Amino acid sequence: MSKLCTGVFAPITTTFDDDGALNLNALKENVKKYAASPIHGYLALGSNGENKALTWEEKIETARVIIENKAPEQIVMAGSIFESTVETIAFAKEMEKLGADYITLLSPCYFKSMMKDEVLIRYFTDVASAVDTPCMLYNAPQFCGGITLSLKVIQECAKHPNIVGIKDSSTGNVEKIALSVPADFQVLSGSANTFLSCLLTGGIGGVISLANSVPEVVCRLYDYFVRGELGKAAALNREVIKANMGVSGKYGVAGVKYAMDRSGYFGGAPRLPLFPIPEEGKQAVDACLDSVDFSL
Repeated sequence: MSKLCTGVFAPITTTFDDDGALNLNALKENVKKYAASPIHGYLALGSNGENKALTWEEKIETARVIIENKAPEQIVMAGSIFESTVETIAFAKEMEKLGADYITLLSPCYFKSMMKDEVLIRYFTDVASAVDTPCMLYNAPQFCGGITLSLKVIQECAKHPNIVGIKDSSTGNVEKIALSVPADFQVLSGSANTFLSCLLTGGIGGVISLANSVPEVVCRLYDYFVRGELGKAAALNREVIKANMGVSGKYGVAGVKYAMDRSGYFGGAPRLPLFPIPEEGKQAVDACLDSVDFSL
């Protein structure tokens, strides 16, 4: 029986030196700090992890560092994100060997016009049937050419015994999804903007980019919800959404990494072709984070 993806997960960033080389020592130090924090786990090799900017070997080494340095109770979801079924399965098996708790699957998108519902259902179920590690769908149209998983795809995949949940990073869909799948299908928000509403409609957690820089704050929001302190949850949620809009919402991975630098983690710059956050961006993030009240 797999552990439930309950709580707050950091979509952990990948660390690079100034020249763009992978910096595994910095990643190790980050994970050690997160291991001492209240977060419940990680999404490795997702969009904030700059999955598509990493080689096959770098992805394996990155996942290895995260899995080997996490706290024992923390969960790791590892992205296996490729264009072919055969390569997705091969990499998912590598993650399985390392001990990932879940495999996260994003839609292929190079042949976007051919990615009909029946194609996506076959893709996800073929991968899930080829591994023992439970799989989660990753609905993120902004990272796969605009392909949004339909409710039909999600509902059909939810029938597969080894597809156990979904991380939804789309706009305005997570509540519909949570209300359209079996109660035991794990639904997680992929954005601070929908985290609380996801929980209120039956979701059980969230993969929240702010957890990379202020894990204690996002976990406090979750704890308010669990304890039924909805007034406190709503008040803090407003501040979390403001921060999210001014950091990742405006500056993407570069903004997330700069917020991490501010909080004492190693953020650094993204890997080219992504640019580092400009000076005026740093000032804007500073102003945003200094204006929100995370003490609520």
